[in-house]
Amino acid sequence: MGRTVSVGTQSFRQIREEGSFLIDKTMLIKDWWDNKDSVTLITRPRRFGKTLNMNMLECFFSTEYSGRADLFEGMDIWSYEEFRNLQGSYPVISLSFAKLKNNSIAEMKDDFCTIITELLKRHKETIYASEVLDQDDKDDFRDILYLINRKKSYSETRNAVAFLSSLLAKHYGKNVIILLDEYDTPLQEAYTG
Repeated sequence: MGRTVSVGTQSFRQIREEGSFLIDKTMLIKDWWDNKDSVTLITRPRRFGKTLNMNMLECFFSTEYSGRADLFEGMDIWSYEEFRNLQGSYPVISLSFAKLKNNSIAEMKDDFCTIITELLKRHKETIYASEVLDQDDKDDFRDILYLINRKKSYSETRNAVAFLSSLLAKHYGKNVIILLDEYDTPLQEAYTG
């Protein structure tokens, strides 16, 4: 019996865990890593699989998926020992602006604050438990989270990702990989709205 085609699923982990049909695009990981680019912009037509590929990158590199070799065993990337050693070893910040579809700038700013709040909350435990970060770093993180979450301070939101990135880099001793999906959605909505 053939594998099930999971229509609309954008979670690499879910597809692999359920054993659904998946075209192996893991060599994208090697190509991207070997290029050593500081910034990569992937522009492809709609429905091309960008979100799934970005989620694959997150699953591969993120410390959140450390020890999840099962997601990549049997795939092309797993034949390279140096990449097996990279799996689950980098701090990753993953953001999507897909939900930023608003009619007003005020609503857009509120929703942007919500997205950044959710991002900070995902990393809160790591920041607070860190033995590398000092108390000032943790206090600043707490203050920024409060201002964005409770006060909807857009001015604090603008620098929050850079601040989180610096804290994660300090904690892990490695550069942070930032994945930004649907970066153009707010612009597209403003243009067509």
